[in-house]
Amino acid sequence: MTAPYRPEAGSGAAMHALVTELYPICRSITGEGMRTTLRRLQQLVPLELHEVPSGTRVFDWTVPKEWNIRDAWVADADGSRVIDFREHNLHVVNYSVPVRRRMTLAELRPHLHTLPAQPDLIPYRTTYYAEAWGFCLSHRALEALPEGEYEVCIDATLEPGHLTYGELFLPGETPDEILFSCHCCHPSLANDNLAGMAVAVWLARRLSAAPRRHGMRFLFIPGAIGSITWLARNAEAVGRIRHGLVLSCLGDPGHSTYKRTRRGDALVDRAAAHILRQGGEHELLDFVPYGYDERQYCSPGFNLAVGCLTRTPNGRFPEYHTSADNVEFVRSDALEDSLAKALAIVEVLEHDAAFVNLNPHCEPQLGRRGLYGNTGGISPPGFEMALLWVLNYSDGDHTLLDIAVRAEMPFPLIRRAAEALRGAGLLAPAPGTEAATEGGAPRRPAASAPRSGAPPLVSGANS
Repeated sequence: MTAPYRPEAGSGAAMHALVTELYPICRSITGEGMRTTLRRLQQLVPLELHEVPSGTRVFDWTVPKEWNIRDAWVADADGSRVIDFREHNLHVVNYSVPVRRRMTLAELRPHLHTLPAQPDLIPYRTTYYAEAWGFCLSHRALEALPEGEYEVCIDATLEPGHLTYGELFLPGETPDEILFSCHCCHPSLANDNLAGMAVAVWLARRLSAAPRRHGMRFLFIPGAIGSITWLARNAEAVGRIRHGLVLSCLGDPGHSTYKRTRRGDALVDRAAAHILRQGGEHELLDFVPYGYDERQYCSPGFNLAVGCLTRTPNGRFPEYHTSADNVEFVRSDALEDSLAKALAIVEVLEHDAAFVNLNPHCEPQLGRRGLYGNTGGISPPGFEMALLWVLNYSDGDHTLLDIAVRAEMPFPLIRRAAEALRGAGLLAPAPGTEAATEGGAPRRPAASAPRSGAPPLVSGANS
């Protein structure tokens, strides 16, 4: 079986298949498209679906009316559809009110949205909180429309209903929780929407099979209004959240990017930075109050330690919010790499710990304990070097993540060294830490990150 913090073989292809399956559905912040999507996800993970009535006050917001669409088109004088919702659901401005009328091209133009700089693409536009209507089309298609009269139809309803979101909670050994959140409200946008959902599903599947110190809470929500609604309804659970990740745009070919929490130095920030640095090319961004739902979780009234994991961030790839964000744009290897990084971050959050060296006066003899090679005169290999780093910095003030960053070594290697030293009776939890869990992972707040630097090569063998 694959280790719990590593993706299973073939997970990238499986996630891409889910993206492909869900891509045609017209989702929005409410309505049957959202419910259909969540019901499909329920077949993969045991989501609980919540329905919040329209008109419900959630802080400064109100849950909107429910929107559902059956069909929409613009037809020319011959009855031929020149804009057709059935061909691509981005053709309709999301949340458009129902319309049925005839109008000239001049009258229609203010309701048509294009991208002149990307003339072959259909843009994605919404009108969630203003009752309006419109169509989106390529700029070339707009330029080809002749003058004349057109029939316009948006067969939709906007009426009292519900906002729907999905939630999965995996209990842990302590009351503390890690939050994972992804938005599910976009129509046919594969990277900005479906990729994050797919990674969240496979992350939940992996973590459901692993021992858990933290509870793991997964939210599949409409953007902004969904997180606002959940926060307004779950004050008790909010108080248990210690770390969190918003998951989005995780399938494009760009390198991984992490946007820090509002705090900037939370454990999840340092864990994500370490994992991404170990993984090669990456980007670390400071918090700004714009983006995805991290801006709600990090609002000053909550100030939760929730960062955002993406590949290319929103608005920074040319396919963003256009018809080019399709299933061909999303790559299986990118999905699997994103899942691997999310799992690696979780491993740090679950197992970071401070320990005390029980034999701190010079190095203990590791060779007779079966932890060190017997041939001297060469630099110690990785695991043996990790043993030395853990022994030297296990002073009760440095956590395993601190040591991994200082040593520029993978966290799993440092963690494995600590477990071996603990098994040999050379390491103990630092005073004041929580009770040890499986594998020995008590934790305490980390000290400030030590200076970075590569370890010197040594020639003596601890035998």
